[in-house]
Amino acid sequence: MSEFWTQHNKLTQQIEQSNYISRDLSWLQFNYRVLDQAKDVNRSIFDRLKFLSITASNLDEFCTIRLGSLYNYIDFGKERVDYSGLREETYRKYLLTELKRYTKEQGEYYVNVLKPLFESNGFSICTYKNLSIENARQVDEYFRSIIFPMLTPMVFDNYHTFPVLMNNRLLFGVVTKAPTEIQNPLRISFIQVPNNLPRFYEITTERGIQFVPVEEIIRYNVHHLFRNIEVQSVNLFRINRNGDFTLDETDEIESNFLDELRTKLRQRRTGRVVRMEIQENPDPWMLRLLKIQWDIDDYNISQTPPESLIDFSGLMRIIGHKEFKGKRFQIPAPVKPLNFPEQGTADLFDVLKERDILLHHPYNSMDPVIELVEKAADDPHTLSIKITIYRVAKESRITNALLKAAENGKHVSVLFEVKARFDEENNLREAQRLQKAGCFVIYGVNSLKTHTKLLLIVRKDEDDKVYRYVHLSSGNYNETTSRLYADVGLLTTKDVYANDVSEFFNVITGHSQPSAYRNLITAPRDMRIQLCNLVRKEAENAKNGLKSGIVIKFNSLQDKELIDELYAASQAGVPIKLIVRGMCCLRPGRKGLSENIQVISIVGEYLEHSRIYYFHNEGNPKVYIGSADAMVRSFDRRIESLFMLDDEFLRKQAMNNLAYNLRDNVNSYVMKEDGTYVVKAQNGEAPFNIHKEFFHVTREIVMSAKLF
Repeated sequence: MSEFWTQHNKLTQQIEQSNYISRDLSWLQFNYRVLDQAKDVNRSIFDRLKFLSITASNLDEFCTIRLGSLYNYIDFGKERVDYSGLREETYRKYLLTELKRYTKEQGEYYVNVLKPLFESNGFSICTYKNLSIENARQVDEYFRSIIFPMLTPMVFDNYHTFPVLMNNRLLFGVVTKAPTEIQNPLRISFIQVPNNLPRFYEITTERGIQFVPVEEIIRYNVHHLFRNIEVQSVNLFRINRNGDFTLDETDEIESNFLDELRTKLRQRRTGRVVRMEIQENPDPWMLRLLKIQWDIDDYNISQTPPESLIDFSGLMRIIGHKEFKGKRFQIPAPVKPLNFPEQGTADLFDVLKERDILLHHPYNSMDPVIELVEKAADDPHTLSIKITIYRVAKESRITNALLKAAENGKHVSVLFEVKARFDEENNLREAQRLQKAGCFVIYGVNSLKTHTKLLLIVRKDEDDKVYRYVHLSSGNYNETTSRLYADVGLLTTKDVYANDVSEFFNVITGHSQPSAYRNLITAPRDMRIQLCNLVRKEAENAKNGLKSGIVIKFNSLQDKELIDELYAASQAGVPIKLIVRGMCCLRPGRKGLSENIQVISIVGEYLEHSRIYYFHNEGNPKVYIGSADAMVRSFDRRIESLFMLDDEFLRKQAMNNLAYNLRDNVNSYVMKEDGTYVVKAQNGEAPFNIHKEFFHVTREIVMSAKLF
């Protein structure tokens, strides 16, 4: 074992020598920051469990997509060299080792710190031994009447093929022994815990609510499924399968594409196993069989102590329980936008004729955007509505308004991105509803994923003048997530935006190649080169002794070309401040390379989803907002847009947004050169929490905003 860690530490040193940080290892650091939120003693136990649950969901997605992507190279013999310089197999072992280190810390914190707090907060997660005789009878009856009829043991032997076990589902491997068979007495049967069963059975007692995990109920009663046979072992486990797929789109008819999408979604449920989580001390015979069947090894397997849980995302059942509603974080009521204090009393159609409005969610409600679409759907003066949709809420007000608009005879065009990861089925269903209602629906554009967020409403007023109402945003048209995600969006009727957006819709819904945009930067056309040019301009200014500076806030930074330009600008003397919530492949503060670059990450109560790009430009700042992160996929394989703010007050609002982010000392982490993060020190300053302070921004604060 010491030899293993010696080799692992050598690989760590090799990784740290690279000028770039592995995307996957950087993501893992992000999930450590999310786990940190579960460790915050100032939060209620329910909010701490919420963040623990989020870490589990994040890990599932990571294994399904990123680990799955790595296995696409390994399984098909393709070459892959990570940013750290490691080849496929070496990198696989290193990454899986680090994932196991993470899950070990995650599980130990749950068992040793969080679980002991349950009873004092009015609940417990218990097994049969914690139940009274009467309550145990009650649980047994629940098993007999509800669970038992739903369970289907699936044996694997010489007469039965190996069953398809579902992705991200609690599973049992039950090893049995037939007393009459001497040569091969052992058999393995698999039981899938039905996903439509509640994760916990609830018992209300004087001391609070007892939550009995469904897997414990099945384990205790599993002998009812194997009568007159010896049960050797009962093993609880769960698997992640490869869900990374690309669609081979062609110019053939639309139905081919939709059929392919449905096929790929089915494959995601049954793809190759990339990771298994299993309770400690599993049956060695069963484990050996599963390794052979799924072509995995010990690197792929994480063992969980029995006092912990497999799949912390199931805790959402407790977190969302009605008994604990008042004990969870309460989202404050939104405030009115600074440039729209009349919200709720003035006609937005009229207000937008005279000024632009910048919305900052969740501090400002998304209602103005939704109400604009709803009003347009009923308004006899509305001629058409065009919109791009990436993710929408269940029972979406936006799609309902578009349906009504179509019923009312408006021309409605919707680019519905049905390839939005893990929302494919919901988006496909909603898109087909719109199409049946008479909307012109496009299911994405060729091999590109449409990630841009745009809305265009064309309206002919009483005076026969035509107005175009435009919304451009960093966030989705999803009223549910808008209360939890920090995003920015612009509402305007200015022709400079309307012309750009009209042209852009012609590109993505038709066959057009505009010569130039005024205020838009788009991908995959020219976003990378335009952003690189803006960075180069700051470097030139610094070399010429002029003031310079760059501040960018986004979710992820991975594109090497842009990273190299930032390195060059740093070496030219440009002060660069980056606010990167998730993965960051740039190394800050490396001598001779990036000494002038600082990177922080903000992780807290709201998910930071805004993208804001600021360039000093000799004191005449250029500020862009939009949907794009600095990733290869964003620049090359997605339809993205960034739009420049031309209104001085709105530009100042965006600058204040960045300034507040840089000032935060409650939710902020500072990235070190080696890719790890430390909590930002307050250094005697008063706490400054942007997730509270943004509710109290004034016009005076905005107008005094400075970044350099």
